[in-house]
Parts: sequence; structure tokens; C-alpha cells
Amino acid sequence: MIAGLPLSKLFTDNLNMRWLENKQESILSAASIITIATIISALSGVLVKRLLIAQFGFGPDLEAFWIAFQIPDMMFQLIILGALSAAFIPIFTSRRKTDEQAAFKMSSIMMNLLLLVFICIGVVVFIFAKQITLLRTGDKITPEQIEIITNLTRVMLLSQFFFAISNFWTGILQSYHRFVIPALGSIMYNVGIMIGAYLFAQQYGIYAAGIGVVIGAFLHMGIQLPLVLKMGFRYAFTFDLRHDGIKEFFRLMPARFMALGAGEMRKLALGFFTTSLGNLSFSMMYLASNLMILPIRFTGTPLSQAALPFLSEESHHSESQHFRSLVLQSLNQISFLALPASVLLLILRLPVVRFAYGADGFPWEATLNTSWLVAIMTISVAAQALVQLLIRAFYALKDTVTPFVITAIDFILYCIIGGYLVFFTPFGIVGLAIATSVTAFVEFGLFLFLLNNKVKGLINRDFWIPQTKMIVASFLMAVFLYLPYRILDGLVFNTTRTIELIGLTITTGTIGMLVYLYFAALFDIKELQIFTKFLSKFRQKSKSLAQTPEVVVDTTIEDSGI
Repeated sequence: MIAGLPLSKLFTDNLNMRWLENKQESILSAASIITIATIISALSGVLVKRLLIAQFGFGPDLEAFWIAFQIPDMMFQLIILGALSAAFIPIFTSRRKTDEQAAFKMSSIMMNLLLLVFICIGVVVFIFAKQITLLRTGDKITPEQIEIITNLTRVMLLSQFFFAISNFWTGILQSYHRFVIPALGSIMYNVGIMIGAYLFAQQYGIYAAGIGVVIGAFLHMGIQLPLVLKMGFRYAFTFDLRHDGIKEFFRLMPARFMALGAGEMRKLALGFFTTSLGNLSFSMMYLASNLMILPIRFTGTPLSQAALPFLSEESHHSESQHFRSLVLQSLNQISFLALPASVLLLILRLPVVRFAYGADGFPWEATLNTSWLVAIMTISVAAQALVQLLIRAFYALKDTVTPFVITAIDFILYCIIGGYLVFFTPFGIVGLAIATSVTAFVEFGLFLFLLNNKVKGLINRDFWIPQTKMIVASFLMAVFLYLPYRILDGLVFNTTRTIELIGLTITTGTIGMLVYLYFAALFDIKELQIFTKFLSKFRQKSKSLAQTPEVVVDTTIEDSGI
């Protein structure tokens, strides 16, 4: 305290940090905040994996750590994240408009109920961790790996408890259109893992990574506490099951729980298939999936997360022009970003894998195998990115049954295709990558078709024409990206050196993006104008993006082509 002024206020004012608490008024401004933080988080995540490979080697111990994370993460996804995305945010958003304190009370009730369930299941998992591990792994897993997986599963249960609390706070802040602090949480999570791995590796070996996960989850929670308190949240220890919001929550949650369950079972199926193949197949598939998902995290996830509160506010008017406009705009904006991003990763997959994981402990054979897995799965990146928005559109309309049915179909199809290709063909691990892409396209098609039935007139020429233009522009980009990549690789850049490898990636990537932007302008793709307008406003204003009410408010289907 200085002269009666709280130190927190003095620090914030003097360092002009108020932008951290500002409200984002449009989907693009909110998505931009999330995207920037996501890029930083993704880069730190890549650094974490490279650090772990360098620290512990690309071997069975590190694979055991990644496998161990599945069950604690599955508990979090099913019990907490499902409630937030499908039920909590839409219900909280609608109720805080009429009675903010009642909405906060409802959030405490939900948090208490779900944490109680989480703790009860966590105790069971802690006790029977070894039996669960034996059930979900194939015959190529070693006894030493079983022991490590069992112990790390128990350690990382604590991290998911912290995540459970912090993600409730994330839901509250996003309902108020505050996206900066929640987006920074994932960065702090990666920082925590690096701290744990660095400080405790010599003493605890691979278990240091598990300790780091717990530290990171605690930081993820702690960074959000000040702002969620400032928004007015006050924790209440109550289990009032008669609250109207809780009744609505229980009505929406079962279908979402089952939908997520199908998705999580798919991850367990992947674990079983890969540990049946052996040869560190799980590790290669895990690393390839983490690279494949980057374009989705940079495009589909930020725009979809940012769109959910806006869609929830319009959910009572699903037949309105504005609701259709929001969904259609977001779909086209995601495609405009996801398609070229997937092309970049497809063509530049080998240098990207080398740059991301090419530590001394990562062998060349693993680099080649991982890059091929990335290539096959990247084909479906745009479809997976669009599903992020489509599924949230259903949640905004408080329809959790349809996503469950589609996800269940996706899981069954994945098991059939993946199991056949793994056990009855020579494809091996490549078969799992093929199954991933095939089922992604099927899932996207089902979501799009059924949402169009629910929101009449959603899929029309304003969707197909821009999408076709963007696909053609992306194809031409791929052609003009591949040619200079092949020419420059070896003739100009010596890619055995890290600096020149980065130079090749940046040079060819820049050429590819310029080609895409050229054809986007040539084909008059309106999304280019939207993002150009947004970036122009971003440069001109010294204030936060929160004060830029562009795009969603100003743009209509007729004048934007989306």
C-alpha cells in the first residue's frame, strides 16, 4: 500500500495493464486475443515437448508419461469441460442478464457438484490405477512402462483438480467477454511443466514431468483468480439442487457427457492400437497429432470459443438472420485461415517436425515417420476446425443430443477403420492417421447437414461460393509453395543447420502465403477484406482490441459474401 493506493492498482495503472481486463465486443477481436495467446502457448508447448525429449530421451519412459496423462485428462474432459461448453456458459450467459448474483450462486453450485463427482471418481482411479492401465494398453507395453504410467496417473490427478476450478473461472470470464487472462492460462501451464522438468529431473527422473504438470495447472488457476473476483464472483459452499439453472444443467449435461465420452473413448482406442503395435507408435502419433492440431488451435478453436457467448446470446432466435449470419461468418472466417494453414503444414511438414522435436534424442527415422503421419492427418485440418464452430452452434441452441449422436458414429467408424488397418493390413500406424482424416470428413459432413436442418437456409450460395474460392486458392498456394520448397532445399539452404532450416521454412512459407493472398484478392474473397479491415483498425488504435466493434456487428451476409 502506497499513500492509500493498493499496490495491485498502482502496478496495473503504471504498466498500462488494463487491457488484460478489457471486454472484447466482437468475435474477431475476442478471437484475436485468443489466437495471439494460443500461438504463444503453442510455441511454448512445442518447446516443452522438445525439452522433454532432450531431457528424458525419445524412449519408453517419455511414452509412458504421455500415456499416463490420458485418464486424468479424460476425467477432466468428461466431468468439467463438457459441463462448461455445453451447459454452463449458455445458462450462465442467459441468467446473468436478469440476476447476476443468482448466476454466480448457480456457478458455485455447479462447481461444487462437479468437483464432488470429480473427487469421488478420482479416489477410485487412484486406487485402481494399475488395473485401469492394464485394461487400456496393448500387449507391446512393458512392465516398467506399466509402473510409470500407474504412478504418473496418480500424480497428475491433482493437476486436473486445479484445472477443474480454473476452467469454471474461464467460463465465467468468457461469458463476460474477457478472453485475455483465460488465454494466458495455458501459457502459464506450459511454464509450469518446464519448471518442474528442469528443477526435479535429476532427482525424480520422468516423474519430474508429472510434478511440472501439477505446477502448471496451479498457475493456470491462479492467474485467473484476481479478475474473476473483480467480475463479482464469490464462492458459496452450497448444493442447492432445486435451483432452476441446475435443473436446466442436468437436462443438457447427459447428452454432452455421452458425446464427450465417445470422443475420449476414441483416444483410449488410439492408445490401445498404438501400444499393440509397439516401436514407440504412441509417441509418434502423439507428436504428429500435436502438430496437426496447431492450425486448428490457431483458427477453429479461437473463433469458435469467441463465438460461443455471442451465439448463446442469439440462441433464442435460431431462425433469425443475425444468428445465421454469425454462424456463416464464423464458418467462412475459419476456412479462410484454416485452409492455408493446413497447406503450409502439409508441404513444410518435414522441416516443421525437425524444428519442433529435433532434439539430440529424437532419431531421424522417428522424424520421417512423424512427418508422414502429419501429412495424412493435415488433409482434414479444415474439416476439424469447422467442426469446432458447428458443435458450439448446437450447444448455443442447447442441443446436446445431436453432437452426441454424431460423435458416437465418429467413434464407431474410427474403431472399425483404425482396427482393420492396424490389425489386418500392413499400414500399421499409418492406418490410424488415415482413419483420423476419413472420420473427420464424415463428422464435418454430418454436423453441417444437421445444423442446416435446424437453422434453415444456413448452407446456400453464401457458403459454397466463398468456400470453393478458398479451396481453389489453397490448391494453387500448395503448387506454388511446393516448387520453391523443392528448389531451395539443398540448392540454397543447407538444412542440416538449424538456422538455415528456419530460413527455408520462413522463406517458402512467406512465398506460399503471398500466393494465397494474391489469389484471395483475385477471386474477390470477402474474408480477406474483413481481416484487412480488422488489422488496419488494430494498427491504428492504441487501445485494446476490446474497443473495436467491427466485423460481426458491421458485416451482413449480403455485403460480405459470408
